[in-house]
Amino acid sequence: MTASPVTGPIPGDDPEKRFVEGDDVLLIDRKRRRYLVTLASGKEFHSHAGVLAHDQLLGSVEGTTYRTTLGQWLLALRPTLNDIVLKMPRGAQVIYPKDIGPIIIMADIHPGVRVLESGVGSGALSMGMLRAGAQITGYEVREDFAERAQANVERFAPAVACNYDVQIRDCYEGIDERHLDRVVLDLPEPWQVVPHAEKALRTGGILVAYTPTIGQASRLRDTLVESRFAFEETLEVLQRTWHIEGQSVRPDHRMVAHTGFLTSARLLAE
Repeated sequence: MTASPVTGPIPGDDPEKRFVEGDDVLLIDRKRRRYLVTLASGKEFHSHAGVLAHDQLLGSVEGTTYRTTLGQWLLALRPTLNDIVLKMPRGAQVIYPKDIGPIIIMADIHPGVRVLESGVGSGALSMGMLRAGAQITGYEVREDFAERAQANVERFAPAVACNYDVQIRDCYEGIDERHLDRVVLDLPEPWQVVPHAEKALRTGGILVAYTPTIGQASRLRDTLVESRFAFEETLEVLQRTWHIEGQSVRPDHRMVAHTGFLTSARLLAE
C-alpha cells in the first residue's frame, strides 16, 4: 500500500503550500537518516529502504508519510536552512549551522545591510545572511567555488538571490567597495584584509572572521590591536545535544565540538 496525494481540505492547510514539481523535499526514514530530493514528475527516489515515486508526493502536504516498494516508511518535510546546509551540494567545506547563527548575530545582519563576504565557499553562510536581509558582494578566488555558491543560493534561496553578487577576486589584494556595513571573512590569513577593511567599512562597521585555529585568531587579534578596530572579541561555539527519554536524562555521547573561532571587531573614527 502506498500513500496517495492529499487532495481534500485539511484544517489549517494552505493549498498553495502543498508539494509541487521543483520543490526541495527532505525525506526522513525510521532511523532518522535524511535525504534531500528535488521533486520531478515521473522520477523516483531510490534508497536501501526501497523506491518512492515522486508523483506520490506531488499535491501532498508536508508532514505526510509514504510507504516505499519495500514497505518502509519515509516522512516528507520541507527542508530548513539547517537541513540545506548539511545536505546541499558543496565544493568547499561549509561553515556549519552552529556557527552561522552566531556570525549573523555578531555581525548584526539585518535587512538592507551591505556586506562584503570573502571566501564564499559553497554559499552556506551566504544563504544565512541573505535570508536575514543582507545585500552581499562576495569575493572568491576559485571560480568553481563561486559557481557552486551562486548555484546553491539560486536553488535554495531564490527569493533573495538578486541580492547576491559573487566576483572572482582576491580580498588580500584589496576591496573596491566603499561605505560597507560589514566585512565577513572565511580566509586562511584574515589579518591581511584588516587594512583593506579599514578603508572599505563605514565608521562603526563590523568585521567578523572565521578561523579554524587559535593561532590564526591570535594573529588576527594582534593586527586588530594596531588598527582602528576596537571591541575585539573571540569565541568558539560548542554544540551538545541531550538524550531525554523518561527518567533517562544525560548528555548525548557525541557532540559537534570545535569547528572554528569567531572573531569580531568594530571600526572607530580616525
